[in-house]
Amino acid sequence: MVNAQAGGQWYPPEWPERIRALADGGLTPAVPRRAATVMLLKDTGDGPAVHMLRRRTSMAFAGGAYAYPGGGVDPRDDDRHVRWAGPTRAWWADRLGVDGTDAQAIVCAAVRETYEEAGVLLAGPTPDSVVGDTTGEDWEADRAALVARETSFAEFLDRRGLVLRSDLLGAWTRWITPEFEPRRYDTWFFVAALPEGQRTRNASTEADRTVWITPRGAAAAYDRGELLMMPPTIATLRQLTAYGAAAEALDAAPARDLTPVLATARLMEGEIVLSWPGHDEFTKHIPTGGAPA
Repeated sequence: MVNAQAGGQWYPPEWPERIRALADGGLTPAVPRRAATVMLLKDTGDGPAVHMLRRRTSMAFAGGAYAYPGGGVDPRDDDRHVRWAGPTRAWWADRLGVDGTDAQAIVCAAVRETYEEAGVLLAGPTPDSVVGDTTGEDWEADRAALVARETSFAEFLDRRGLVLRSDLLGAWTRWITPEFEPRRYDTWFFVAALPEGQRTRNASTEADRTVWITPRGAAAAYDRGELLMMPPTIATLRQLTAYGAAAEALDAAPARDLTPVLATARLMEGEIVLSWPGHDEFTKHIPTGGAPA
């Protein structure tokens, strides 16, 4: 179960108690898992639209909230040789602020999760090509094997004779789940354009609906309380409203600041103040014995 406060912000009812426990020293923060998510864009007559999925209400983390395709890193992507095109692993390590092993794993997670959850594959037979339609039965069998972790992403690319197109991704922002959350993720957000010939579908067992929607339209629906979202999702949507085409967003990505955004909670005058640095709209004031305002 989740609560929505101002607009459609995702707000779990157990947060106040956990925040108080953290402040009192009774809660040890979980170590965040590495993760990646992709804002997949396509151009429309109203500007770029972004592909979003609605997480099933039964999900323990952010059930009912709209999000982008994404998920945790597969540890096998740390050390296996992955067929690679585009900027080097060293370049990505510098861009993401991690070492080369982590960089490969994070970029692989972005590409793999987009394929697993949206059926879109940012890979091709050569460094300057991309696969076309990926909706056949053989592709579905491969996708299911990836989801079940029966095969690694490196093995999938090898068998298909494909190279990962890291140049089709742009690193956009990085958010870390607050310390008081039991499930924590260190998530890198990427932007990418829908490759020509491919199409999205709801391939995720974690989602009950997918939509293509303009960032401006999604943000307006959030403000009306119609779409439930976590802070990083609505924050990135608001950022994307500045661009008139998918290519513009991709061109802007290299200059984006990847300093991690991590919520802080502090006790002030009988209330807990919950804030996300640089994102004042998400600030919450939680009375020590009441609901957030």
